[in-house]
Amino acid sequence: MPLKTLISKPTPGFRAVPQISANVLAVHGATRSRALDHCASVPTRTGHPIDVKALEQYLSQHVPEIKAPLEVKQFGFGQSNPTYQLTSADKKRYVMRKKPPGKLLSKAAHKVEREYRVIAALGPTDVPVPKAYCLCEDDSVVGTPFYVMEFLDGRIFEDLSLPNVSAEERTSLWRAAVQTLAKFHSVDFRKVGLESFGKSDGFYDRQLATWKQICTAQSKAVDVDTKKPVGQIPHFDEMLQFFADKNLQPRHRATLVHGDYKLDNMVFHKTESRVIGILDWEMSTVGHPLSDLGNLLMPFYTHKATSSYNPTGSAFLPGATPGLPTPDIILAWYKEAAGWDPQPEINWALAFAIFRGSAISQGIAARYAARQASSAEAQKYAESFKPLGELAWSLVEQQKAKSKTTEKAKL
Repeated sequence: MPLKTLISKPTPGFRAVPQISANVLAVHGATRSRALDHCASVPTRTGHPIDVKALEQYLSQHVPEIKAPLEVKQFGFGQSNPTYQLTSADKKRYVMRKKPPGKLLSKAAHKVEREYRVIAALGPTDVPVPKAYCLCEDDSVVGTPFYVMEFLDGRIFEDLSLPNVSAEERTSLWRAAVQTLAKFHSVDFRKVGLESFGKSDGFYDRQLATWKQICTAQSKAVDVDTKKPVGQIPHFDEMLQFFADKNLQPRHRATLVHGDYKLDNMVFHKTESRVIGILDWEMSTVGHPLSDLGNLLMPFYTHKATSSYNPTGSAFLPGATPGLPTPDIILAWYKEAAGWDPQPEINWALAFAIFRGSAISQGIAARYAARQASSAEAQKYAESFKPLGELAWSLVEQQKAKSKTTEKAKL
């Protein structure tokens, strides 16, 4: 399949950067397992011009194995950090991620330095990550800080139910993802130089404080046409109160957490059921390992709430897809690999993960209200924040009922 490229209009003194369409390559160069038939007709973003000569000069000094001249292409689908494929003179491929140009709306987002730090720290461990080559914090090279890492040649599965593999491989791919997560959580962050990567306690309390502030602002966004506010997540205050209850929170654990761990954020070997790289580390920190597990399990519970934009979600209904493991099987795999049992506390973590998903969808609704997001897709995502909120609340009520039963049993 030929690469679909779009040449941007160059800034004087800069070389235009072609773009790589999403139907061919993933963020780190891995081939998508399922071509998006509609992508050929979707225009890609205008590429950010790059001073390729300055980049070549920098790399010749700091990573001499990357040989000039370079061919530079920008991946044409939406990452928060512009991402480029670099092809060297000897035809080896690499990936560069940089901060976007201009004034950033969020100081917490777009931290390519943080991404590089965790990837570099995990490099010597048995956790599969792209090799990190260099971090450049000098804006004069390509306009903003950037880092360069390995190009991973493998498979990324967009549909988490894995429709185009056998039932046997579907099981083994999911198991590999779970075992890789347990391996990642087993890394002692202090021993790999990440002792200052995040606080080791109060993870969920900090998350609550952050989302309370964000959701309050998002709820007040007013639609430019209807003049109606987006509104708050259903049962928002009640859920905040529940999640803040120290007596109900999961027992303390502190590990590295990815922040968005799911199958489409990892690259699998081309032919083997093996993870060769975990991607997209922007939200990584030190936190509670249950947060990653809750995120991984979400598709098994959210198919109804996300049906407006995720028509394949029904594949996660019990028994609908041969070889797709159940949540209980996934938790058993994790217990075996990690050496501790997440089962007693997973429902709390799952409720929080879905609450967080509702908050993220509410953010899309707020951007759609201001028409800062493309209408067709954004509206579908925006519509899900209330059903997701109701789903999170139903799990919270189950947990509250369970805790009352436990308290009565103690009397």
